[in-house]
Amino acid sequence: MDENIRPERDPSAPTEGDQPADAPPSLATHDPATGQAGRTYRGHTEAEARDFAQAARAAWEGWRRTEVDVRAGKMRAAAAVLRRRADEFAELMTAEMGKTRTEGLAEIEKCAVGCDYFAEHAAGFLARRPVEMDGPKAFVTFNPLGVVLAVMPWNFPFWQVFRFAAPTLMAGNAAVLKHASNVPGCALAIEEVFRQAGFPENLFRTALIPGKAVRALIEDDNIAAVTLTGSVEAGRQVASAAGGALKKCVLELGGSDAYLVLADVDVDKAAGVAAAARMVNGGQSCIAGKRFIVLAEVRQAFEQALVAKMQAFQMGDPRDPATRLGPMQSVKARDDIHDQVTRSVEAGARLLTGGEVPDRPGAWYPPTVLAGVKPGMPAYEEEVFGPVAAVIEARTEDEAIAIANGSQFGLGSGVLTADLARGEQIAAEELESGMSFVNAGVRSDPRLPFGGVKQSGYGRECSEFGIHEFVNIKSVLVQG
Repeated sequence: MDENIRPERDPSAPTEGDQPADAPPSLATHDPATGQAGRTYRGHTEAEARDFAQAARAAWEGWRRTEVDVRAGKMRAAAAVLRRRADEFAELMTAEMGKTRTEGLAEIEKCAVGCDYFAEHAAGFLARRPVEMDGPKAFVTFNPLGVVLAVMPWNFPFWQVFRFAAPTLMAGNAAVLKHASNVPGCALAIEEVFRQAGFPENLFRTALIPGKAVRALIEDDNIAAVTLTGSVEAGRQVASAAGGALKKCVLELGGSDAYLVLADVDVDKAAGVAAAARMVNGGQSCIAGKRFIVLAEVRQAFEQALVAKMQAFQMGDPRDPATRLGPMQSVKARDDIHDQVTRSVEAGARLLTGGEVPDRPGAWYPPTVLAGVKPGMPAYEEEVFGPVAAVIEARTEDEAIAIANGSQFGLGSGVLTADLARGEQIAAEELESGMSFVNAGVRSDPRLPFGGVKQSGYGRECSEFGIHEFVNIKSVLVQG
């Protein structure tokens, strides 16, 4: 999910210091709401991670021949484990990366829904497909590749993993997870979910390794493919390593999602959709709305309405079910966001609300709206990974489309309009992104392919398209 401005999210950057190559790293967690130290975990060495890959490869030999309905039963059991332990896992996310309890519980349920979805539909997605050849019998079959290495970020520490793991395991693959260094407890808990659900021993393993060890794991003969959600630079490094080893990879590198606000909108409703899209997970989402490109006729009214909607996301204790905005994932991440806001204001952006660092311990930042955002400003050019909405004025719909498409990113996008036909046409044909929603915030869903274009990466997760990313699509012909 992205981005040169999210150092903690870059899985290729060393985070454990200069330790001997054979020494296991130590991963210390901190509560973002208070700054207080949490639990410290013993990590794994590169050699241990490679042992995990070898063990996963051995487990795969039996799993690949396991009937799909048997796999489905275990995947439904994983969904049951998630639901049974939802409170525990939500608290773990709050403690490690600051997610609100409400969003944490919703994330666990989403993971369970994803498990159930692929348990139900994988057999159809993987069924042999006959091909008419005027004589010989021919068909296409979908066979598992082997062990898939997943390099995952902290912002949705359970869903990001299950989004890849549910289809990957249902396809008959094994998996090794390298999670972000600030959510080690979540990473180990996910491995435990699959173990408790009855999956074969070692089929899914978590390796608590530093980013510098990822290349060696990609190059290991026991790894068949790799999927990454991370920064653009991390994507380049993983793609380079995977390409050098001639291994398939899927990259989701985040975005700076643009929403077009057309002149015919109900301004209050549009502002509500925009604020909700911007503030998901405290704004720490690759598919959060970040740039709101507003037609000049409604720009001023939209700004006023957006400020009111954003201010409703009051900061509070993330463990309180009523809280809508918790802390950022770290003080450094918060400071990076504030720097982008400050530099945008210095370049001429108007600060309509927020934009000040609270005088309190922890990684807090208020809902912020910047108006008059123009090219050259950080809020225009970069992904701001926090609760900051940028309003950009456009004179015409064509200009709005051009501004939206002018970004280096192309993950999600949206159109807010009363003309559904026009909104559908713009979303389907005009916007350069992997997903485009009309009058709704972009979201991931097991039923819809998820991924981007341009520097937002390539490949797809979720849906039939996602489960086919890590299979051998094989043509078979039988001549009588």
